Amino acid sequence: MAAKKAKSTETPLMKQYYQIKGKYPDAILLFRVGDFYETFGEDAEKAASILGIVLTQRKNGAASSVALAGFPHHALDTYLPKLVKAGLRVAICDQLEDPKKTKTIVKRGVTELVTPGVTLNDKVLDQKQNNFLASVHLGGLKIGVSFLDISTGEFLLSQGDAQYVDKLIQSFQPSEVLVEKRYRDQFPELFGKNHNLFFLEDWAFNPEFAYDLLTECFRVKSLKGYGVENYGDGIIAAGAILQYLKDTHHHETQHLNGIARIDEAAYVWLDRFTIRNLEILQSNSPDGIGLIDILDHTVSSMGSRLLKRWLVLPLKDKNEIELRHAAVDFFKQQSEIKEQLRLDLKQISDLERLSAKIATKRVNPRELLQLSKSLGQLPKLIELLKESESKLINHLRAQLNPCTDLYQKINCTIQEDAPLLLSKGNVVKEGVNPELDELRNLANHGKDQLLAMQHREIENTGIPSLKIAFNNVFGYYIEVRNTHKDKVPENWIRKQTLVSAERYITEELKEFEQKILGAEDKIQVIEQQIYEELVSELLQYLDAIKLNAQIIGQLDVLSCFAHTAIINNYCKPSITNGTEIEIENGRHPVIEQALGDNEEYIPNSIRLDNSANQILMITGPNMSGKSAVLRQTALICLMAQAGSFVPAEALNLGVLDKIFSRVGASDNISSGESTFMVEMNETASILNNISDRSLILMDEIGRGTSTYDGISIAWSIAEFLHENPKAKAKTLFATHYHELNQMAKKFDRIKNFNVAIKEVDKKVLFLRKLVPGGSEHSFGIHVAKLAGMPNQVIKRAETVLKSLEKSHRETGKEKGASINIPDPEMQLSIFKLDDPVLEQIRDELLNLDINSLTPVEALMKLNEIQKWVGANAKK
Repeated sequence: MAAKKAKSTETPLMKQYYQIKGKYPDAILLFRVGDFYETFGEDAEKAASILGIVLTQRKNGAASSVALAGFPHHALDTYLPKLVKAGLRVAICDQLEDPKKTKTIVKRGVTELVTPGVTLNDKVLDQKQNNFLASVHLGGLKIGVSFLDISTGEFLLSQGDAQYVDKLIQSFQPSEVLVEKRYRDQFPELFGKNHNLFFLEDWAFNPEFAYDLLTECFRVKSLKGYGVENYGDGIIAAGAILQYLKDTHHHETQHLNGIARIDEAAYVWLDRFTIRNLEILQSNSPDGIGLIDILDHTVSSMGSRLLKRWLVLPLKDKNEIELRHAAVDFFKQQSEIKEQLRLDLKQISDLERLSAKIATKRVNPRELLQLSKSLGQLPKLIELLKESESKLINHLRAQLNPCTDLYQKINCTIQEDAPLLLSKGNVVKEGVNPELDELRNLANHGKDQLLAMQHREIENTGIPSLKIAFNNVFGYYIEVRNTHKDKVPENWIRKQTLVSAERYITEELKEFEQKILGAEDKIQVIEQQIYEELVSELLQYLDAIKLNAQIIGQLDVLSCFAHTAIINNYCKPSITNGTEIEIENGRHPVIEQALGDNEEYIPNSIRLDNSANQILMITGPNMSGKSAVLRQTALICLMAQAGSFVPAEALNLGVLDKIFSRVGASDNISSGESTFMVEMNETASILNNISDRSLILMDEIGRGTSTYDGISIAWSIAEFLHENPKAKAKTLFATHYHELNQMAKKFDRIKNFNVAIKEVDKKVLFLRKLVPGGSEHSFGIHVAKLAGMPNQVIKRAETVLKSLEKSHRETGKEKGASINIPDPEMQLSIFKLDDPVLEQIRDELLNLDINSLTPVEALMKLNEIQKWVGANAKK
């Protein structure tokens, strides 16, 4: 709601509200009033709708009333996630002073601005997903991009052309993207409209300003140590992120201790079409599953997040890939070590996000206990992995830091059963602070001390009826009945005279009163002081905690790959220096897991190279499994270069640098693009970026246009890939254009294959096996029959197909020759339908002698036929 100018007729509270709201016009303002967070006006209407809370009205002086919706302040963690997940920015406005200490309106101010990309709230965050804030700088020679997950401290940058940045955005899936205001229209043209954008002022993307912000944040003089000095446009994007953190009141950034570059040369190129088509991170169908769902057997949040990163950024360095494979092989061979490791890792909390909470001083007592418990597991891991034969595992093991001093400090300070909130008390252990112990003893055993004091005074004075009591007027006092007042010591001070007794106080009693009445408050103050000092001490361990988190994530993913290899029968790939892809009996990792218990996946072997088998032209019926062969080939290669074992009997793989996929088509009607236009755009992107180490999947190219156009385009694309002088990209080309089989006769590196079928009694059985040679039929009519198409439609299609085939044989070579298709029978005979009841009726009618039938007999016969039809309808 746009802030309104405060009027003299408005209440002081609403004037204050409008002043603060004016600074955050694009955010929902949660305005703290007493024990509630309130929203007003349009904010209230939005909040009521999203949160399901009551929308009411509030009197606003003479300025009539305003819409109001609110919730108790202690329910913030319940309602805030709902607003953020709805894509809203939320400004939290708190009371900045104690209402009891002011006679005027309480000072208020925004203490935090929570947005989809900047949140530390556990109920907003998915523990298995990163929550990245992205920033894109479009004004330089290259496009700069940066990603920050403030909840883990991961900070990355890169730069490149629009395609590369688009690929990164698709891979990292940021919750929010920062863009300069002047590029408001250009960004959607380059990267699409399906992003949660926030536009910053152009000055936030200044190069010098960005550099200064980064060096200040990392407490260094230059960025040379991070290897990003030459990434000028990426630095600008990263600087804009840090400015955004300031704008959203996220000032505690000690856990942001560095930035890493995403090196385009280090990872396999997967454009956004390929990530989508191969269903790596999610399925394209609502109820489907993606590759990540099959592979993710990690036992920690850190491992789960890292696994996603490895899958969208497969390695290109042969040595690094083989190091991962060797580590996975060690865990696979040493199953007992693997299982013990996974049990130990389950006991480790999310150290990445705990480090962020420590840095921002939002960590609670139980989370500190979780940190301590996690650190306590590290010596076990170090001991468990000491016999490893894997260089990578040994390297990771050597970097693990148990942080023994930190572990002991937490254990010596925090109670084992500490509450979730510091304000609940009883957080600090006994023996940490003598004054705290004394106050606790006083608060917990005050009555016992009073009773002991009473007994002592009875003995000292000889007054048996003496008693110590308390009231709200005088506090603690000693009451003595008049019959014994002559025994009262001279140093007692009389406070009140009653009819039958006198009440006194002593210096000891007064001192006790002051202690016991202020004990609870003092206990809370001391505990808070001790706790804050402890959290401040933890800051010096942040780097070690974050490094431990990274190592644990890697160990988790590597052991997860081994676990998945065992349960799914995956093999260890062989990575070569060549350019070949040799898959022996490969399987689709997702489809094979979706089959029923009585179904068995039919494996297929593939050989591709740059010299003899560059392009495999795969034909076969629809539904026969062509697309599955294409996808499984790409997924097997991708898994191998991510470090995983693969679903095959064997794999020899020359490292790929790019995987392209033109599989399936999705209309982009909203932007005016047809299926065919989308298909051509994606194909053009592939042809302009191929290399000798590329793998290309082409599925049914040209099907979005007329048959002859489609054949022409598919032919020319295949020819371009074969004849390209710069690169012999390995290609799987699935098509239903059987005319393309002729290419194998002309081009020596094109080989024909088909997915085998078998015809039995005019029925088609899909064998799902890839065999040499081309297919002559598409069997589309058989597929239509399997789909339940009406019988009359099937028969008509068969008639038309025969006529087309005949016309093609007789006139197909003549330019512009017409095709003769017989007219359908205008009246369909019911007796041509394949129905035994109708046949019975037909036979009965043919045998009737109509001339000899009486009217009554005719009615009886008609009634009999009606019964046949009725009985059949009930079936």
